[in-house]
Amino acid sequence: MENIETKLREEAKRLLLEKKADVIIGYEKGTLPLTATPCFITTPEEADKLVWNDLCTQNLAKFVHDLITAHKNSQKRVKPEDRKKKIIGVVARGCTTRSLIIHLQERQYGRDEVYIIGVPCTGYVDSKGLKAAINGADIIEGSIEGEKIKMKTSAGEKSVALKDVLADSCRTCRFNNPIISDVMVGNLAPSMNPDSEYDDVKDFEAKSIEERWAYFTKEMEKCIRCNACRQACPSCYCPTCFVEQSQPQWVGIGEDKTDTQVFQFMRLYHMVGRCVDCGSCVAVCPMGVDLRKFLKKIDKDCWELFGNRAGSSLEDMPPLGKYNEHGDKEDFIFNP
Repeated sequence: MENIETKLREEAKRLLLEKKADVIIGYEKGTLPLTATPCFITTPEEADKLVWNDLCTQNLAKFVHDLITAHKNSQKRVKPEDRKKKIIGVVARGCTTRSLIIHLQERQYGRDEVYIIGVPCTGYVDSKGLKAAINGADIIEGSIEGEKIKMKTSAGEKSVALKDVLADSCRTCRFNNPIISDVMVGNLAPSMNPDSEYDDVKDFEAKSIEERWAYFTKEMEKCIRCNACRQACPSCYCPTCFVEQSQPQWVGIGEDKTDTQVFQFMRLYHMVGRCVDCGSCVAVCPMGVDLRKFLKKIDKDCWELFGNRAGSSLEDMPPLGKYNEHGDKEDFIFNP
């Protein structure tokens, strides 16, 4: 990864020096052991902070949308002839580029407003899984050495195989390399295990309706409505979320179980053809709600019914964003 980091820093410096980007969104070393955090680089000197490794978790497309939207809103107060375009550079693996494609398809910004620095991805570490692997001990120091994570913890020296603590979304990732990019840093990463992508969903589908509903209600009882999943998701960018609307009020703001279920139901269905399985929502959930199982079920249906995988191509629009009179699945519509 060190060679990729070196090239990444060089590319970021070049973009800023040549004024091809106003800011580079990437990752830097976190303040806690074995963590990386998003960072915003605006000067060539800051580029040396950039890192790329198996600790880089967040889908940075979220920040691309937020920065461009904030800039456009600020430009509304500027005379038309004085308005400036802001170009955002972003370090992007496969799932990040899929989210960028969705933004472009939904006309959130133009292709000329984002500069994509593609990086290969071999998955990221699930922090909750790592904590479980060391029985909840505090990590004092740690490093990734080859295929192992070596740590000094409150319970002594620990070593964990990297493959055993990868996020679930990474283990079966179909698009771990960038789909679109302006420049590619590093060689393409090997395929993960896409043939097993829907194994968990198939097991879930085999259960009875009563069992599936029982599992959904059990998971949603964990939800504390903190909205972390919504805030981390690159496809959640409505200026006013339906949860906060008061005219009409779709969902109550209390802790009623049915309100929580309706919130999650509606959010899940807002993800039809738009979830890229980056795992950001699961990574930030403080209660460990199994959101991914339901999102992958919707993803599987999208593929089987409409032949669409979210963000897999700029030309392949999301199913709910297009209509083809001659190719629609009429049998499905009339005989669900």
